[in-house]
Amino acid sequence: MSRIRLPALAPLAAAPLALAAPPAAADEIYGGVYAHGVDTPFTFGTGEGGADLQAGYRFDEIDALRAIGRPQPYVFVSVNTDGDTNFAGAGLSWKVELGPVYLRPGIGLVVHDAPERRVDPATGIRTDLGSRVLFEPEIAVGLNLSERWSVEASWVHISNAQIFDSQQNPGIDTMGIRLNFAL
Repeated sequence: MSRIRLPALAPLAAAPLALAAPPAAADEIYGGVYAHGVDTPFTFGTGEGGADLQAGYRFDEIDALRAIGRPQPYVFVSVNTDGDTNFAGAGLSWKVELGPVYLRPGIGLVVHDAPERRVDPATGIRTDLGSRVLFEPEIAVGLNLSERWSVEASWVHISNAQIFDSQQNPGIDTMGIRLNFAL
């Protein structure tokens, strides 16, 4: 099975932002470490594991989208340390301030390099992700450490939501910590 290598994914992840984001200075960069393949009610096992290293870039809020809360566009990559699924994506996130603590929900799309077809030999059930392009909802709880630094505990989920393949919906959940630096 051929796999798309992560460098080939980077231009695909940035393409939606080139069309959607207004010219603006960057708002923040972030990076984190995540557990890969966490068992949650939103997925069934893909047999993957290890840790993910994630890095991303959030742009300034989009004033033109004031009606939906001025979201921040973002791009990010996630590299698995065990050689399992890597992915790159883009989306929108909202920072909901609650004093020094905040919530950050987000929604995006990712492109991944998992096998196109994979079957669990023990059960005969397909464990591939069903589509090369997946939805990427996420949520984080963050703490502002200073004007420029914040830290977030976050959950990132990728799956096809049975839209791209109605016969299956394995997904991958990652949970971890990321550090943000405002530019």
